[in-house]
Amino acid sequence: MLSLIKVGEIRVADDSDFRRLKSLSDETDGWKLEYQKNATMVWTKNNDVSSFQIVKVRTIFEDIPGETLYDVLHDPDYRKKWDHSMVEGYEICAINPNNDIGYYALRSPPPLRNRDFVTQRSWLDMGQEKWILNHSVNHESCPPRKGYIRGISYLTGYLIRQQGDTKCQFTYVAQSDPRGKLPVWVVNKVTKILAPKIISRIHKACKNYPRWKSENSPHFKPWIFPEQMTLPRLDQSQIKPLTAGVSSASLDESAIEEDDVNTEDYMND
Repeated sequence: MLSLIKVGEIRVADDSDFRRLKSLSDETDGWKLEYQKNATMVWTKNNDVSSFQIVKVRTIFEDIPGETLYDVLHDPDYRKKWDHSMVEGYEICAINPNNDIGYYALRSPPPLRNRDFVTQRSWLDMGQEKWILNHSVNHESCPPRKGYIRGISYLTGYLIRQQGDTKCQFTYVAQSDPRGKLPVWVVNKVTKILAPKIISRIHKACKNYPRWKSENSPHFKPWIFPEQMTLPRLDQSQIKPLTAGVSSASLDESAIEEDDVNTEDYMND
């Protein structure tokens, strides 16, 4: 199994879950290098959980401290500024100071259908290494929405390694199923074109974050200071079986041609 936490399961992530993310980030066996340019590399790997490959992206940010990247990936208000693929995103409830449940709606390049996810997110800051990981769950406050396909995250994770005061290594691992019947070229496009552009977008967001944060609740960081957390606590009765909240996989988008999709506008707006 890719993750010790199963999709649909609600529990506090422990050391074994973070070690699994670290193992996926560092292992080389079975991974195929799909893209390499400068410090950014993208690999894929087949698996026995889904027909969609695991995707791993790694880069070095020479001018970004690890704590800045960590804040950017966490900060929900700033995400609205830099993540132009996000239609909507918000936290639903807290499980404990390092685990919450949230909603994320993703704008796909038209004419592909938009996707959305409900996930439990877990995080751990060990100083030189920082982890964030998530997996899909089903919360009754977020039923499937019209116009969206509810995807599944088996495991999505970020591993940040500090390398000096102003340099860090960033690894992103994703094993997800966007559901629906997608054309083969979508996977190739994501791994070879969109993933590197997302890395560039995150880098730019990190460069702009210190100034933005200084003007927007600079001391409010509940992912670091749990006493600042204002989310309601988890009500276990609102957690439903995952199959009750996942869209049908029968929607067929496989006939869409690559030339019909303008990913340049999608990434550059």
